[in-house]
Amino acid sequence: MIREKNFLLKGKHQKPIVTDVFFKPTQTPKPIVIFCHGYKGFKDWGAWDLVAEKFAEEGFFFIKFNFSHNGGTPENPIDFTDLEAFAQDNFTKQLDDLQTVIDWITITKEFHANADVRNLNLIGHSRGGGVTAIKAAEEKYVKKLITWNSVSDFGSRFPQDEQLKEWKKNKFIYVENGRTKQQMPHHIQFFEDFEANKERFSIQKAVKKLTIPYLIIHAENDSTVNFSEAEKLNSINKKSRLVTIEDSDHVFNTKHPWHEANLSTDLSKVVFKTIEFIKP
Repeated sequence: MIREKNFLLKGKHQKPIVTDVFFKPTQTPKPIVIFCHGYKGFKDWGAWDLVAEKFAEEGFFFIKFNFSHNGGTPENPIDFTDLEAFAQDNFTKQLDDLQTVIDWITITKEFHANADVRNLNLIGHSRGGGVTAIKAAEEKYVKKLITWNSVSDFGSRFPQDEQLKEWKKNKFIYVENGRTKQQMPHHIQFFEDFEANKERFSIQKAVKKLTIPYLIIHAENDSTVNFSEAEKLNSINKKSRLVTIEDSDHVFNTKHPWHEANLSTDLSKVVFKTIEFIKP
């Protein structure tokens, strides 16, 4: 199996996109899967490498990457050492990053002997689910969409009322990272970018527009993104299908770091259901 990790794609916003690919080099074009991490996430979190390996073993060309402003760096793609970049992240940049990855694999010739550019599929976890849903509605190359514990709305997650006023006044708010205990900054431009692009950034409008097959996988006991958000997404798209992972959580009973040799039972189910959905 080929595992090319931490190579750099040139992004549109001054920072590189740190990228991995996993595939079995058979010189046969394989369905492409691009995976997008969530909020305060990164491509090497927990069991994501094992997920990538499983897809590669099953005959897929699997790509995962760090959003350019997620707080990691090319030298340290796991820890959040660039909090200034994190503060300047927004949905425009994330959608542009995903488009850069799509353009790279569909237009360049680097991996085309092993990657079927006519069969491109997106997976998004948590906030990454919202990003992939919007891009799937915009990008003609995308054949199928799969979201894992996805949010159904971005706007409701911003501070409201007095907290929003304070953010506008002070320009920054801080959110604690539960794993690293860092106080991670958001500049007010994040909210301003959302306000300026509300129509485009409506996950529900994007999902309603989708004409491609859409699989929604959500953990029943997700305390980060309530299961009702999956039900909402499923209710507004006639081509969608909802799979419930019972007695599971936002990360399908995994954690970071993940020292086990195998996926958790729940994440194995998620991967199996996703592979089953993408395969013809």
